[in-house]
Amino acid sequence: MACDLWLVPLVDVLCHSPDNPFADEIAVYDKALGEAGLPPVPVYAYMPGLTGDVAPIAGFDYDALHLLRSAYLLQLSGLAVTPVDALGGDYEQLLEMFEPTARQSHLVWHFDHAGAYVPLDFPAPVSTDDLMEAGGPLGSAHGLLRELEFVAPAIGIDPANPPAAPLPPAAPTELEEPASVPYDDNPFARERHVWLGLHAAATRSLAQGSMIVFS
Repeated sequence: MACDLWLVPLVDVLCHSPDNPFADEIAVYDKALGEAGLPPVPVYAYMPGLTGDVAPIAGFDYDALHLLRSAYLLQLSGLAVTPVDALGGDYEQLLEMFEPTARQSHLVWHFDHAGAYVPLDFPAPVSTDDLMEAGGPLGSAHGLLRELEFVAPAIGIDPANPPAAPLPPAAPTELEEPASVPYDDNPFARERHVWLGLHAAATRSLAQGSMIVFS
């Protein structure tokens, strides 16, 4: 099973349009952020070179995403991060053992198929009943980037000088189809692929003022 990441520019040409397809989601996010004492989703004035076009930024399979999340929890808990061939039941056991820690993580505590990251800095994912019905906890792109930089050395990536990110999917990936990814022979190839895609999304989100959306 695969998922795609999309960047949604938070510019007025899109967000203030009556045809904005994300209007309902942003209203739910604003309500949840307000209840948490945080500012609303930022909407920026038009900037040259940035349109309201929604574009794919990365694609990967769910198992690879969970492998990266597992590596993060292990690293955060001071345990050894070692390559694994398959997900197995270890990840669910990690979630149970370190659930309070996982709930504070923007990388880990997030739905795979829905939900979003917004370019606002807050310490832990925001979760309300409305958010859970709409797609899951709301994450911070700042928090996601910090956690990616933290786990990077454990999977052989220099966060200050990461490899080039893989190209985004040429077409939307269906939920049930496998991600078409040419992995290299690195023992952490799958975790690294997801890391690079998420890192590209987080850095672009902060640089452009975009929201990251799972699909």
